Amino acid sequence: MANEHPAPTAHPAASSTQNSHLPIHATPAPSDSIIIPTAMASASLPAPAPGRAELLKAFEESRTGVRGLVESGVSSIPEIFRHPDPYASIPLAPPGVSIPVVDLSLPFPAAAAAAAEAARTWGFFHLVNYHHALPQPTDGGGGGDYPARALAAVRAFNELPPAERAPHYGRTVDGGVNYSTNVDLYNSPAASWRDTIQIMLGPNRRPDLAARIPAVCSAELLEWEARATAAARAVMGLLSEGLGLGPAALEEASCLEGKVMACHYYPHCPEPERTMGIVPHTDPGVLTVLAQDDIGGLQVKHQDEAGRSCWVDVKPVPGALVINVGDLLQIMSNDKYPSVEHRVTMNTREEPRVSIAIFFSPGRRGDSVFYGPLPGLVSSENPPRYRNFTMAEFFGTFFSRDLSSKALIDHFKL
Repeated sequence: MANEHPAPTAHPAASSTQNSHLPIHATPAPSDSIIIPTAMASASLPAPAPGRAELLKAFEESRTGVRGLVESGVSSIPEIFRHPDPYASIPLAPPGVSIPVVDLSLPFPAAAAAAAEAARTWGFFHLVNYHHALPQPTDGGGGGDYPARALAAVRAFNELPPAERAPHYGRTVDGGVNYSTNVDLYNSPAASWRDTIQIMLGPNRRPDLAARIPAVCSAELLEWEARATAAARAVMGLLSEGLGLGPAALEEASCLEGKVMACHYYPHCPEPERTMGIVPHTDPGVLTVLAQDDIGGLQVKHQDEAGRSCWVDVKPVPGALVINVGDLLQIMSNDKYPSVEHRVTMNTREEPRVSIAIFFSPGRRGDSVFYGPLPGLVSSENPPRYRNFTMAEFFGTFFSRDLSSKALIDHFKL
């Protein structure tokens, strides 16, 4: 959707800021096509085992992903997917603990206060009653059948015969779309049990993007993009207001213009206790809008008032989206909104889990455009906690490191 506000308020950095340009992906891509992976390797895992490269090569050459392993009838997971004791470190929250709920039908001041409180204390929340903020669908469908139609379309693609999926498999991003297993497959010590369609939606999206998305899901995913972007615009307005900057601050900083969609498919797993759907990580962007089916598996790490951490199940709520703060928003808010670690566990059900995440980040990415704490939030009493940087440096740092937890955030701390 078009940006309805004036040019971004990206601000010049102090003279000490370095405008470095680091490699952003194993496959070269232009700066306006930088992709945002949905998981990063955990530093607690050991280094990749010798011989793993050969196993990865054989897996990649099948071009059918994790779904292909399931189709082949495997009764145990291959070695490259095995995580050492993946669920032992931190306990689960007691029953009844859940992320907050923000109701978009509330009056704006009340909704903004609720969103800001949820972002400050959890970094995650369910968004309900958001449909009145969405545009009318362009594909002839009713307003109430999204995101269900998009989720069903993702499942339909992943359950095509292997010969029909294989031509789409690959890791290059030049065409704006790719289908693969684990964006960090070659960098992480252990792979996760999921396949992903990744779509670069902005900035500077390809004019032929719709034709490059698999036909079985193209119309539905682009329709959902428009609707999820409207939801993100509403949420950014609430969070900007919650910072005391007025509702337009984040959108004026171009935070709706950078968009990557990740459509995840988690097939049935024969050994769910030995692998993960996504390892613990934080999202690098500003804001994530997640639609998920009714299978579940998403968990958020939460710290209580006594400083004790636990994993909290984000159980699917009918009619709700999941919203979470990314690393960039933690930086831009000068630590008022934290980016929180989360993961996807494997389930024991026969049916797969499907989710669609859209990651929003600033779209203005020139060499002279810098980001950091928003100017309205810093003063002599509240100095900036992070230095300024270009988006090329930010995502270059992300892709050049074996990241986990707050490693990306720490890189830019003053």
